[in-house]
Amino acid sequence: MKRWFLGAAALAAALLAGAVLTACGGDDDDGDGKLTPVTFMLNWTPNTYHSGVYIALDRGWYRDAGLDVKIIEPAAGGTAQVLAAGKADFGVMAQEEIIPARAEGVPVVALAALIQHNDSSLYFLKSEGITRPRDLEGKTYGGFGGVLERQLISELVKCDGGDPSKVKFVEVGNVDYLAGMESNRFDFVWVFEFWDVLRAREVEKKDVGSLKFIDYTHCIPDWYTPLIVTSERMIKEKPDVVRKFMEASVRGYEVAMKDPKAAADAIMKGAPESDRRLLEVSAEYLSTRYVDPGRPWGLQDREVWVTFTEYLRRAGLIDKEIDVDAAFTNEFLPKR
Repeated sequence: MKRWFLGAAALAAALLAGAVLTACGGDDDDGDGKLTPVTFMLNWTPNTYHSGVYIALDRGWYRDAGLDVKIIEPAAGGTAQVLAAGKADFGVMAQEEIIPARAEGVPVVALAALIQHNDSSLYFLKSEGITRPRDLEGKTYGGFGGVLERQLISELVKCDGGDPSKVKFVEVGNVDYLAGMESNRFDFVWVFEFWDVLRAREVEKKDVGSLKFIDYTHCIPDWYTPLIVTSERMIKEKPDVVRKFMEASVRGYEVAMKDPKAAADAIMKGAPESDRRLLEVSAEYLSTRYVDPGRPWGLQDREVWVTFTEYLRRAGLIDKEIDVDAAFTNEFLPKR
């Protein structure tokens, strides 16, 4: 699964491209029975962390709330500038995108954490003999050439007593990671456990291993990736639409947690080109990871935002102060 690693220059270019777009969007339901048009922009191909939206759409819960929700393809430069220009109402972004966007003045706001903890992994063939971060010494990482990639991997290796200078970094972009590792172009990559690792291990029956980021929070921070986002404009001008959209979406994710098969079914219906087997194993895996026991779905903790913002500043990904409290809100999550 492709990950976005927008640096400040790339983000600024995206903003310039987005500036030529004109705001659009339907009017709220004025009581005459008409549905309010709403667009939801994906961040990549349809996958299981989108399942709550697909379930709500399939079961008519958005329409019941007066919303005509359309799912649209991701933009080449990411979601932030599209939301800011009013060309989409809601979307999906990672915290490592939202914070730099806010630092550049892009008014995107996180509404809910799709998964409570980061499900990222460093992924490799077991034949590489990697069992812990310091084993990455002498190995080649294939990625997007982002500052955050190098920072995280270097800190993981150093924290485990290894020498980060012995890790080689090559820029490979969006390629078939498994094929690249099998052809010895690179040795490990950064992916999501619930998608790429499960695809290789459970669907393609490959002998692969992974180092999960969540197992090393004594070395690197945990953070939210991905989240449902909107714009400050939507919150200010159409708070009722935001609330209705989130109420229906929460219902969808509550179903996904209880009934993984329903999650796979809904995505297959909305995106029939999907791999059914991958959706099934991934939906089962995520069903117990959307939330921590006793917590409602989607809730965001301020401490996670503060800690990760500070981390990005130390990593050099942002050089401006941001108002953390303006970057996210739990206001539109229904009380459960």
